[in-house]
Order: sequence, then structure tokens, then C-alpha cells
Amino acid sequence: MVRRVTIGLLALLCTDLLCTSIVQAADKPNVVFIFADDWGYGDLGIHGSTFCKTPRLDRMAKEGTDFQDFTVDHPVCSPSRTAVMTGQFPARHCVHQHFATVAHHVRAGMPDWLDPQAPMLPRMLKDAGYATAHFGKWHLSNDQTPDGPMPTAYGYDEFGAFNLPGKDTEQMPTAETCSRAVDFIQRHKDQPFFINLWLHETHTPHYPQEKYLKQFEHLDEQKQVYAAVVAEADAGVGSVLDTLKANGLDENTLVIFSSDNGPEFTSKKKEQYDNSTGPGLGSYYSVGEKGNLKGQKRSLYSGGVRVPFIVRWPGVVPANKTDRDTVLTAVDLLPTFVTLAGGKMPSGYQPDGEDLMPAFRGESFERTKPIFWEWAPARNHDELWPHQGIRIGKWKLLLNEKLGKAELYDIEADWAETTDVAAANPETVDQLTKQIHVWKETLPTSAPESCFSRLRGEIEH
Repeated sequence: MVRRVTIGLLALLCTDLLCTSIVQAADKPNVVFIFADDWGYGDLGIHGSTFCKTPRLDRMAKEGTDFQDFTVDHPVCSPSRTAVMTGQFPARHCVHQHFATVAHHVRAGMPDWLDPQAPMLPRMLKDAGYATAHFGKWHLSNDQTPDGPMPTAYGYDEFGAFNLPGKDTEQMPTAETCSRAVDFIQRHKDQPFFINLWLHETHTPHYPQEKYLKQFEHLDEQKQVYAAVVAEADAGVGSVLDTLKANGLDENTLVIFSSDNGPEFTSKKKEQYDNSTGPGLGSYYSVGEKGNLKGQKRSLYSGGVRVPFIVRWPGVVPANKTDRDTVLTAVDLLPTFVTLAGGKMPSGYQPDGEDLMPAFRGESFERTKPIFWEWAPARNHDELWPHQGIRIGKWKLLLNEKLGKAELYDIEADWAETTDVAAANPETVDQLTKQIHVWKETLPTSAPESCFSRLRGEIEH
């Protein structure tokens, strides 16, 4: 009799534990963040691409919400990704340009890699009980920096990447990015997971596959190549979405698709070699579209920092919705994901972003924090001259004090930034300029020495 009671209690206890486990899993939704590279706002079918086909991303938008006033916090790769990883503007970590050679970093006043000891999104999610993985582009250091830390130092359980530090490091083939993510999902379907899926497309060198080139053989040479690499990425995203559905994870997974900055400029370079990804096709084939936006990669105009932002979570995120009014930015991702995961932010840490879940659920969201941008020194170029920028409410100010230039845009009335209204609003220009100055005073003047490569000693001597 005692034995039967004991068995019954054990069975009841096991059932209770199972139910608790299921509830906990439901309370911790999976997160898949897909970050394309140099993918223009107009490189989507739903955004009016004139030659690219993106059926899976278009479908993802119909199953979720297409936010059309999302901006990244820098117009080039490494700083833009720093904002995602830290939830802070990249200038707070002295990451001002892309990671390249140590000599380049010295000239730019930046570290040789992103500080792994800084507050970090994957580490916060790992501490909240998530399995964490990074697949695809890294570029938070560079292959020309041999002693940079690997992704595991930033809080990832697993990674497969290219643009990793060290020329002798094994670099993952770009074509394996999505298949690695699919495998990770299948192996971790019974626990909450976070995947940073950073696509190679549409960055150079281009590696178009024959089956996609054939699909677009009716186009001219440049568009054929570009459409082919876009189609490969679209199919890869589709494979991830299909895997989630096949494993019953659809309704417990937040999936976001975006890009690190606007499209690359087209050049005459037909071939290009990259140390981490090998030889391929050059920026002659970089014919990405930015819609009707001004500027592109390396520019603080909208075409350089406004990028696609599609959010899908069945049953939570409204389906088939377009939102052009809600102001969102890349530093918002960390507080959003960590709050969603029930995680905790480190003591003393102050994110520059805000929790976007109200907006994701289709509720009213009014951001309270300004958005700041800082780019390279003065350049007297029609699209690259802005050195700093700020967005508060409807106003966006672009500034370069060395050149004596400032432009002001009312984004609510002028989404594409066609009309400079600085002359008509001098008080607003003055107020926003002062806020940029105040923000600059909060920034560090140098990165920690722990983020400097030993190669710096060779340069100095």
C-alpha cells in the first residue's frame, strides 16, 4: 500500500514538474534576429523592388508587421552591430567605423574589437536560461587582428561565422549560415533559444548560385547577380521559418528581419577578394535599391540608416499590418529581448533603447529617448557630409559643424527627407545642436586597453 502511494505521489510530482516546465517554456519565447548586410530599404518586393523577388520575406510581412520607420544607429557594419549587441549607441564603446586593420583602428580612435566585458545581449539571454547561438557574419573584430576574442566570449554557447579574428581561423562558408541555424533550432526545440542570424547578403564579394542566376537570366548582368543573391537569402529565411513551423515553434518564436545599413554604392569593380570569405564578384553588381530615400551606405540620410524591419510572431504581433508612424531603432532590441525573456540587466547599466513590445503587440508606443548618430569626420560630399545626427519626435537634425552645415527634417510630414526646413526653424536647430553637444560630453574618449591588439606595439615601434 505504501509503495502504491509513493508511486502515485511520484507520478503526480512528475506531472506537476512537466506542467511547470511547459509553462516556463511558454513564458520564455524563442527569439531569432535576422540581420542582412547592405540590404537596401527597397530590396524587398513589398517595398517596391523593381527587379528583386522576395516571396518568403513578403509572406513574413503579411504574417506580421512591416515597421517602416526603423533605423539602425550607424551607416556601416561594425558600429551598427555594436548597437544591437550592447543596446547602446556605438560611440559609447568608441566603435566609430568598421573593424579592419589595427592601423585603421588607431586612426579612427577605436578599439581592435568590441569589448566582450561590456553589457551584452547574448550574455543577458544566456543568464535568463536561453541557449544562445550566432551564425553568419561576425565583424566585431577582424581577420587582420589575430588576438581578438571569439563569439563565445560575448555570451554565445555556439557559433559558426565568418569575419572572425585571425587569418588562420576557420571561417564558415557564407552559404551555411541559414542551414546552421536550422540545425540549431532542431537540436534546441525543447528549450528557449536565441539566434543572431547575420546574413552575408548583399555584401561584397557576391557569391550568386547558379540556380538563382538562371531564375533571373532575363535581367541585365548587374541586376541578375544582385537578384540572385537576394533570392538566396530570401530562401534561407524561408527555411528557418519552415523549420520553426515543422517543429511546432511558430507561435512561441519572435522572428525579426532587418539590415545593418543601406545599400552599397555601385562601382566599376567586377571582382573582389575578402580574406575571410574568399574571391567573388565586386560592387559593380551592388545595385541595391533604397526606394525613394536619399542617401545609402555611409550616409546619415534615411537611405543609409532606414532599413527593412519585419516582425513576426503569430498570435502576438498583428498580421498584415504596415506601421509607418512608430519610431524604432536598433538599440531598442536589447531591452526588448531581455524584458521578453524575463532576464535582468546588469547593475548600473543604462540602455539607450526602450522596450518595443507594446509596439510589437500593435499598441501605442511613443519613444521617450532621443536617437543619436555619429559618423566619420568632415566629408564635402552630397550624401556623406553629415557627421552627427539626432532624432527627437518628428524632428531629425543632420549636422557637420566643421563644414558649417546643418539640415532639419520633419519626418512626420516628410518621411523621405526631401525638404530641409532648418532656415524656417532656427530655434529647433539650436536646441537639437545643444543636445548633441550634451550627449557628446557623456562619451568616452578612449576604449579600454584590454581591447587593443598586441599588434599596436609593432605599429608604435
